[in-house]
Amino acid sequence: MSTQAKTLLTPQQYLEIERKAPNKSEYWRGVMFAMAGASREHNVIVVNLVASLHEQLRGRRCEVYSSEMRVFIPRTGLYTYPDVIVVCGDRRFTDDHGDTLENPTFLAEILSPSTEGYDRGRKSEHYRTIESLREYLLVAQDRIHLDLYRRQPDGAWVLQEASRLQDTLDLPSIGCRVVVADIYERLELPASNPQASA
Repeated sequence: MSTQAKTLLTPQQYLEIERKAPNKSEYWRGVMFAMAGASREHNVIVVNLVASLHEQLRGRRCEVYSSEMRVFIPRTGLYTYPDVIVVCGDRRFTDDHGDTLENPTFLAEILSPSTEGYDRGRKSEHYRTIESLREYLLVAQDRIHLDLYRRQPDGAWVLQEASRLQDTLDLPSIGCRVVVADIYERLELPASNPQASA
């Protein structure tokens, strides 16, 4: 029985294919991975978060991007599309196309049942190697719950959680504040902890 070797793509080949493709794919170690579609809840949360951050960042040297902006992680070689990206100060792209950012300040991922394990695990490991990244937000789409990871001066990451609509999370890396009720506006979701609404 013979096995056929899998052809691996170079990053340049991936980008050439990706820039022409109708759907987005991640890339790591020579392999492209198609990304799944998003639910209504996922899309509402992304729009709410982008709108909130965009309004707070007006007049400052920061830009907010949605999941159409690709991020390249130099230390691990992953090309991916975070749900929400903020970069403050000078933007650094991989090439003149200006569609692959290397130095995000803040990233957010909206968790779905099919991606939560990856977003909390391996993808989070990739993100934490980005030197410019200061905060990483995970937002549940099936319940009211946010996990904010913040890089400390010594390089350690500290977790802060929010599970009530009245909660807020400060994002000192970009000078913004996330109001949980604003993020879940137009959605009716249970609290992640039944006692959290008390």
